[in-house]
Amino acid sequence: QVQLVESGGGLVQAGGSLRLSCAASGRTFSPYAMGWFRQAPGKEREFVGRIIWSGGSTSYSDSVKGRFTISRDNAKNTVYLQMTSLNPEDTAVYYCATKSYGRGFYDYWGQGTQVTVSS
Repeated sequence: QVQLVESGGGLVQAGGSLRLSCAASGRTFSPYAMGWFRQAPGKEREFVGRIIWSGGSTSYSDSVKGRFTISRDNAKNTVYLQMTSLNPEDTAVYYCATKSYGRGFYDYWGQGTQVTVSS
């Protein structure tokens, strides 16, 4: 079992920056990848980006590419989402999730952290 806890959300003005953290715990924590997702009010959850845990390669959705950066600290079992040039359309609950080896889906999820960008 893996537990994920996000933190770092809050209220920020448009153009500002915010860094989210996702701390993982659990005896079996050894993911293939960790991803970030978000869900805005009245919208479906969408993929933001992911990082391959062992190699560190990243990929992002077009909506955040060039503005958001995912990194990880293997020693702390923590993944980060650095968000810059935020705009009101980035307002959402942000979730981190893990994908285990051999699985085509994200199998463990955090509880989410709210990010609100004011105009």
